[in-house]
Amino acid sequence: MNKPKRKPGKAPQPSVFELELFLPYRLSLLTNTVSQGIARGYRQQYDISVTEWRILAVLGRFPGLAAKEIAQRTAMDKVAVSRAVKTLVEKNLLQRITDPTDRRRLALHITPDKGKQLLEEVVPLARAYEQKLLSALNPVERTALSSAIKKLQQKATSLKA
Repeated sequence: MNKPKRKPGKAPQPSVFELELFLPYRLSLLTNTVSQGIARGYRQQYDISVTEWRILAVLGRFPGLAAKEIAQRTAMDKVAVSRAVKTLVEKNLLQRITDPTDRRRLALHITPDKGKQLLEEVVPLARAYEQKLLSALNPVERTALSSAIKKLQQKATSLKA
């Protein structure tokens, strides 16, 4: 079978890439918009960044993780996590505790006074924002969204391997 002949000097036209329909872009845009929306609720009042908030939230649920483990669990950049941890320690919101079984490992814990109080004040703000956001969906859509996110995360993780 013969290939169709091209006219001389005419390069094939690439198909138009509609970025606004590209799922990774749409998810990134949504994530950034949501993060900025939540951050407005705590940035000025508590002087913490999105990265710092995520670290505090993770350690509120899983105390004693090392910075490397936080980066792995949250898919955040290791350097950004290290910088944020340093800032949180300087603000007396986190403390580093040397692991007695591995002296090279520094376990991170929310400070029992200032850190714990901040978390107790910010979590309700985050939950309220989440509820406002989810009010756009009915219960069936919420369940479907949760299922879809879980499946996409599992697939993305398998594609990374």
